[in-house]
Amino acid sequence: MGRSYFHLHLVSDSTGETLINVGRAAAAQYEGVSAIEHVYPLVRSAAQLDRVISEIRAAPGLVLYTLVGGDLGERLEEVARETGSPCLSVLRPVHDLLRAYLGAETTARPGAQHMLNAEYFKRIDAMNFTLAHDDGNLPEDLEDADVILLGVSRTSKTPTSIYLANRGLKTTNLPLVPGMPLPPAIERARKPLVVGLFASPERIVQIRQNRLSSLNADESSMYVDRSAVADEITMSRRLFTKNRWPTIDVTRRSIEETAAAIVDLYRDHRLKFIAD
Repeated sequence: MGRSYFHLHLVSDSTGETLINVGRAAAAQYEGVSAIEHVYPLVRSAAQLDRVISEIRAAPGLVLYTLVGGDLGERLEEVARETGSPCLSVLRPVHDLLRAYLGAETTARPGAQHMLNAEYFKRIDAMNFTLAHDDGNLPEDLEDADVILLGVSRTSKTPTSIYLANRGLKTTNLPLVPGMPLPPAIERARKPLVVGLFASPERIVQIRQNRLSSLNADESSMYVDRSAVADEITMSRRLFTKNRWPTIDVTRRSIEETAAAIVDLYRDHRLKFIAD
């Protein structure tokens, strides 16, 4: 049986990032079905909405929206009913819950979560730090990091670091290479959370082979030898155990899942650090 497709209209008065994430997360739960995405960001006027409506009439489907202006949302829902397109305000249930709990009304500011505030600049600072300290660069700055990731090659250290930086955590990562010692600064670091990442030998070999293939490089080296890779992983896990560093098996984890686990570890670590 082949894949089936449906039109997914994502209408936002801001960047559309929230809708895209929600839409994709939901659609991913249905095998054999793919969404044809139509993304409409920065829809804040009737004229802009009219152009969106034309697209929906031409390709009816599911409509998700985040429009804080009531009139625009009502107009969109009216057209959705006319075209037989199920329509949902993604944030409305959350707003209703918060309104009931807080006893307060929303400020109805489009894209309020993207305003240039202290949290925004914290993320920018974290991203700059993380990019500058990727793959063992500037090890003398380890104490300035929030999180230090360790692992053998191809354990998703860099993408996980970038994801954590987007959460506002200054992250550096260090590769574990046989015969090469870690920088002495890591033994003196007290503020950062140190986390060891590892995966199964089969998974590491597969990723490394794909990497070498993309570079048209020799695939017969020890870099992809299963026995050698298994030894690397054993060495890394012994190091983690010796130093009592928490570990995460990334074999079957997505970057997002790994990062979420690290954020939880960091919260606990931060509380202990402050208490000390």
